[in-house]
Amino acid sequence: MTIEEAQKIVDEWITTIGVRYFNELTNTAILMEEVGEVARIMARRYGEQSEKESDKNKDLDDEMADVLFVLICLANQTGINLTEALLKNLEKKTKRDLHRHQNNEKLNSPN
Repeated sequence: MTIEEAQKIVDEWITTIGVRYFNELTNTAILMEEVGEVARIMARRYGEQSEKESDKNKDLDDEMADVLFVLICLANQTGINLTEALLKNLEKKTKRDLHRHQNNEKLNSPN
């Protein structure tokens, strides 16, 4: 599935099953909530925090999909073509960081 297809699928889901989009501010708050759920799993499963028993059954892939879903909702609502935005962003990063990371001693030295 392409990003463009994902935007169309989410829009179709929202308009048929979800009734309508939540407003942009509500979706921004939901996005922050979903990102927090991903952060919780990452901190406990891959970081130094202990994983609680109640966190062990949480699916990181599902939580990341929740983040993507809400981000796509916001893009649809604000008229952003995420394919074009990502390509433009990668071009910006390439120009800015072409040699920056290769010359970063912190990235090239053993931990």
